[in-house]
Amino acid sequence: MFRQNLHTHSLFSDGKATPEAVVKSALDQNISCLGFSDHAPVPFENSFSIKSDLLPAYCAEIRRLQFEYAQQIDILLALEVDYIPGLMENFGAIKTASALDYIIGSVHLVGQNDPENLWFIDGPLVETYDDGLERFFGNDIQKAVSAFYRQTNQMIENETFEVIGHFDKIKMHNQNRFFTEDEKWYQKLVFETLELIKAHDLIVEVNTRGLYKKRAQDFFPSTWILKELSKMDIPVIVSSDAHKPDELQLLFAEAHQALLATGHKKTMRFTQGKWHGFAIA
Repeated sequence: MFRQNLHTHSLFSDGKATPEAVVKSALDQNISCLGFSDHAPVPFENSFSIKSDLLPAYCAEIRRLQFEYAQQIDILLALEVDYIPGLMENFGAIKTASALDYIIGSVHLVGQNDPENLWFIDGPLVETYDDGLERFFGNDIQKAVSAFYRQTNQMIENETFEVIGHFDKIKMHNQNRFFTEDEKWYQKLVFETLELIKAHDLIVEVNTRGLYKKRAQDFFPSTWILKELSKMDIPVIVSSDAHKPDELQLLFAEAHQALLATGHKKTMRFTQGKWHGFAIA
C-alpha cells in the first residue's frame, strides 16, 4: 500500500525531532513518500518558524536525506508558508529561491503589516484565541471569522502555491462556543473560499492533527466540507501535520474512510515533479 505524509515538521521549526530521525521512523512505518514542510521564516521573533539564517541549512539537509535514502523512500522538500499581508508575501519567490517541490499556504495569524497586531488562532492555548478575539475584534465573532477567511481568500488570489493547509482552522479553539458550522453566514464564507480554491486549482489537505490532539471534533476541513469538495471535484491529500515521528500516520485510516464516505475516489501524489491522483485504498 502506498503511504505518504506531505505535511511534516522537524526541529528546524516547531517539530520535536531531527529530519533524519523522522525519515528513519517513516521507514519503520512503511511510508513511501515523506514531505518536509517546516514553517517558513517570518520577519519577527517567534517560537514556531525556521530562523532565516537556518533556511539554507534546512534545504541542504532535506536534499541530503533525499539523496541518501533515495532507494528506500521518496523525500520531498517543502515549506508551510504563512500569508500575512505586508509581512509575508510572494510565495513564488520563496519557492524559487529554495528550489522547493511544493508550498503549503496557511493562515495562522490574522492581521497585516504589524507583528504586534496579529491574532494567533493556532497553538495549544484557547486563551490566546479568546484574548485576540476580544482585543482585535471586540468579541465580534462574525467580524473575526470573516477576517480569517478574507485573508485566506487574499492568499489564494495573490500567491502561487499548491496545497492549502487546514483552511477552516478558525473553528479549532471556537469549540462551538461563539459560532456553529451550520450558521448561514459561516457556510457562506466557506463556500466563497471553496469557489476560489476551485478556480485556482489548489489541492486541499485533509488535516488530522486537530482530532488526534483533541483540539477539534472533526478534520480540517470538516466532514460536511469534504462532501462539497467531492461535488466540486477539488483534489485532496491526507496529512497529519506531524510534529513528532509517531504522528506521521495518525488517523489516516479514519480520514480515508471519511473521504470515501463523502464521494472521493482518490488523493493526490507528487512524483517526478508533478501531481497525480491515486486511488484511496
